[in-house]
Amino acid sequence: MELKELERPLKALANKRRLAILRFLKKNGEANVTEIAEVIKLSVKSTSRHLSVLFSADLVDRRQQSLEVYYWCAPSFPQPIKGILSIL
Repeated sequence: MELKELERPLKALANKRRLAILRFLKKNGEANVTEIAEVIKLSVKSTSRHLSVLFSADLVDRRQQSLEVYYWCAPSFPQPIKGILSIL
């Protein structure tokens, strides 16, 4: 794997709030933004921004249902990222 390919996911993981989001999603599966925000004790707006970074880094997937957006951990990660996520 190229170093450039690892840069975006590693930068996305370099934040305690985003790590908390991934830990929550890994444990609970799918959740909407409001549920995630309550668990990590952050506003919905800030949580949405963090989720956008994770989505851009291909670490989470999302779907919209009516007004709610649901997120879950992406099904496949590069091997180095799997190692990091396994300790969450």
